[in-house]
Amino acid sequence: MKSLYKEKQAQEYIAKYPWIPPELALRIYTSHLIGQDTDLVLHGGGNTSVKSRIKNILGEELDVLYVKGSGWDLSNIEPQGFPALDLVYLKKLRDLSSLTDEEMVNQLRTHMMDSSSPDPSVEALLHAFLPHRFIDHTHADAILILTNQPEPEKKIREALGDSIAILPYIMPGFPLAKAVAEAYEKNPGAEAMVLIKHGLFTFANDAKTSYEKTIEYVDRAEKYIHKMVGSKSLVHATQKTVSLDISKTARVCQVIRGALAHRNEADRLCRCVLEVRNTPDLIEASQSKEALDLCSTGVLTPDHIIRTKNNAVWIDSIPEQDASLREYVHSKIEGFKAQYDKYFEAHTKLKGLQGKKRRLDPYPRVFLVAGVGMISAGLTRKEALIAADIAEHTLRAKLKAFAMGKYQSLPETDLFDMEYWVLEQKKLGQSRPLPLQGQVALITGGAGAIAFGVAEKLLSSGAIVVLTDISLDRLEKAKTKLAQKYGKLQVETLKMDVTNLKSVQETFEKISLKLGGIDIVVPNAGIAHVEELEHLSQESLQKVMDVNFTGVFTTIKVAADLFRRQGTGGNIIVNSSKNVFAPSESFGAYSVSKAAAHQLSKIAAMELSKISVRVNMINADAIFGNEEIPSGLWQEIGPERMKARGLSADELKNYYRDRNLLKTEVLAEHVGNAVVFFATEQTPTTGSTLPVDGGIPAAFPR
Repeated sequence: MKSLYKEKQAQEYIAKYPWIPPELALRIYTSHLIGQDTDLVLHGGGNTSVKSRIKNILGEELDVLYVKGSGWDLSNIEPQGFPALDLVYLKKLRDLSSLTDEEMVNQLRTHMMDSSSPDPSVEALLHAFLPHRFIDHTHADAILILTNQPEPEKKIREALGDSIAILPYIMPGFPLAKAVAEAYEKNPGAEAMVLIKHGLFTFANDAKTSYEKTIEYVDRAEKYIHKMVGSKSLVHATQKTVSLDISKTARVCQVIRGALAHRNEADRLCRCVLEVRNTPDLIEASQSKEALDLCSTGVLTPDHIIRTKNNAVWIDSIPEQDASLREYVHSKIEGFKAQYDKYFEAHTKLKGLQGKKRRLDPYPRVFLVAGVGMISAGLTRKEALIAADIAEHTLRAKLKAFAMGKYQSLPETDLFDMEYWVLEQKKLGQSRPLPLQGQVALITGGAGAIAFGVAEKLLSSGAIVVLTDISLDRLEKAKTKLAQKYGKLQVETLKMDVTNLKSVQETFEKISLKLGGIDIVVPNAGIAHVEELEHLSQESLQKVMDVNFTGVFTTIKVAADLFRRQGTGGNIIVNSSKNVFAPSESFGAYSVSKAAAHQLSKIAAMELSKISVRVNMINADAIFGNEEIPSGLWQEIGPERMKARGLSADELKNYYRDRNLLKTEVLAEHVGNAVVFFATEQTPTTGSTLPVDGGIPAAFPR
């Protein structure tokens, strides 16, 4: 590991933040260097601080501690992510013999310089009690490998030397803060501290030295591990690794995702998002003799337990038949849940907490699947990615620990304390989930105006949206706009040809590998052709039928297979048309193709009800879009319609507005509202037709 500190960059940070003390700007710089190295910290892990002097509103100079705020990530932390606290007061707290977590939080909150700042790190007192100006705390993989060995002190000394202090594992908070301060005072020459199972602290009176001590000691640990492991094989394969089978992996993801779906206390069906990691070394590990131990030997550091649970599930084989695969995966998850219940009951009884702690959900977060690699799960995509990153680092660290000797995690009693620590659970957030959180929606014809409006409404309701189309350029334009508003993790795009069954199948598989599966399918792709029947060629009719009818058929057909594997129901919402009930002259190819797809959807509603899948239709009329995201259909037929009626573009819009009963313009967002209504299952409805047309009497469903 090498230092990335550059004096020019350090000065650029000082220039970037002229309104804050220079030492805080340097603290931000080295925090970024630490946070952007995933071998040091992951997803909000670790913390940093700096001591400074500021003037209050009265012009009085005060000694303050700037410490990382809760919820901030070192990789992108900004000045507001470092709340300032009254350092003189915090130091006085060390004289107390004890301090509850609740009172510690109260003391920190009431001695901040700015009440709008985030909560300080739970280790703020540790940073306050040490005398150094700059303090860095990391969960470096190499350090944790050493601390998760039997007799870790011996290996730590061999690797890092004598200029460090070593402390046993102590729960974060006031007791740890006092213990660290006492340890330093007994060994004032110490350059760093290693906390068993918890990580590395380095400190100095300047940012560069503190950061580079972190790099130096982690580098020593890495070199020691490399020396100990040598040329040993990290895994011993039980079978030859073959190239990844995409279809098999997609099946496994769909089944796992379905098995993880569960109803919460509010009787809401909670679905998970999955993340697949299938690098060659992970696939090799998934079918190795070490696989079971990788899953059953616990987390690297207790901070990880709220993200990954303590253990993973090993799926050691993949049955060829879907029924057998579902039975096997469900049995594995039920076994994990039973063990988790025993763990919870045993430790609440041991600690006298029966009836005082609410059990967290007992579902696994990480799977090692033979021949596939690693799969993680989360109630949101962000949670799934965090779990995957942590589990991937953990797996690789464990393999090195195995090769060195033996991996030994913390006892369950300590892990339970961390998992059920109120201050740790705060990291997960307590916000009320949006109605479609955890659901994945696929929209065909995703580059057009209606798809954009539907996507916006699904995204605002919490769904992840996958837009598909045959035009990647137009798709990317839509994705960029949506991602700017809803976040890049919430929007995906894939090229798909709805007229080609293989293309649809491959796209559903790609989505399953990327997200785990699909819950909401919106067949929306459509084209039009304007011509009277006597002049309409068979080729033109077939082209429209291929997209508008066959495209709906292929999408529903492939979706049915996926929904059956997931076993959690689902929603298919077909963008039908007002023309189904009220066809237009010279619009025969479009009207008949939409009517055929509409009838097909009714049949699908009857057939798929057996697996709790609802199929409903939306009959919209005359949605034009805008200059940024226009309607492809109206771009095609608009000029002819304007010519036939002798109207300008604006006059044509007014014509369609004025012909409906409500005299209103129908927008893509209105279709989106209808899709969300069906997707949120607010009524027990399937096989229905919902007009979104302002009221066209000839198109009333009957």
